[in-house]
Amino acid sequence: MKRKSVLITGASRGIGRAAAAAFAKGGYDLVLNCIHSGKELNSFAGKLREEFGIQTLCCCGDVSSYAFVCRMFEEIADFCKGVDVLVNNAGISYIGLLEEMPYEEWERVLHTNLTSVFSCCKCAIPYMVAQKAGRIINVSSDWGVYGASCEAAYSAAKGGMNALTKALAKELAPSNVQVNAVACGVIDTDMNTGFDEEERRCLEEEIPAGYFAKPEEVAEFLYQLAETPPYLTGQIIAFDGGWM
Repeated sequence: MKRKSVLITGASRGIGRAAAAAFAKGGYDLVLNCIHSGKELNSFAGKLREEFGIQTLCCCGDVSSYAFVCRMFEEIADFCKGVDVLVNNAGISYIGLLEEMPYEEWERVLHTNLTSVFSCCKCAIPYMVAQKAGRIINVSSDWGVYGASCEAAYSAAKGGMNALTKALAKELAPSNVQVNAVACGVIDTDMNTGFDEEERRCLEEEIPAGYFAKPEEVAEFLYQLAETPPYLTGQIIAFDGGWM
C-alpha cells in the first residue's frame, strides 16, 4: 500500500523543518523544498529517512517562480506520482513604510508568499482530484486577518492567501479535497529574531498564553489538520495563544 506523501515548501528551517519531522514521524514520504540551503536540507532529509524508514525528495529552488514549481512537480511525479498533502509554508517579510518600499521588494514578497501558493496548488490539484482525496494547508498569519503597520506587503499577501483558501475550498470540496489555513501569531523562528530582550518581553506580555510558540507546536497542528475529518475545510484557524 502506497504511503501518503507531503510537499512542504520552505522546509529548511523554522515551521517547515519542524513540519517535515512531524510528518516523517507520522509515516509520510517527504518532498521538501528550500531556496538556499540545499545541502543542509538533504542532510536533514537523510536523517529523517534513516530514523523513520520513509522516502524523501529534496527540491532546491524558488517557489515564487512558476517555471520552477512546474519542474518540481515533474520530479514529484517520478518520485511518488503526486502529493496527498501540500503545505504551503514558504514565506518572507519586509518591514518598513509602504511609501519607502521599492517596487521590487513588493513584487518579491507577493510572489514568494502568495503566487507560490497559486503555483503549488495548481500543480498539486490534478493528482488530488483524480484520487478524490487531498489536503492543502496554507501557513498564514494573524497579519493576514488584522494587518500590521510597516508590514503592508506581508499582510496583503497573507490576506490574499486567506481569501484563496476560502475560495479554493469551495471549488475542491466536491472532489473531497480540503483546503485550510493556519493563521499563526508570534512563533519563535528566525523571522522574529529582530526583537531585543525588552521588546520580546513586552510582546510576550500581550499574548494571553504568555510566550512565543515553538515551531514544533505549529508543526504538530499542521499534521493534525492533515489527519482531521474531511468536513473541516475553508477555515482560517488562528494559532496565536489568544493574542488576537
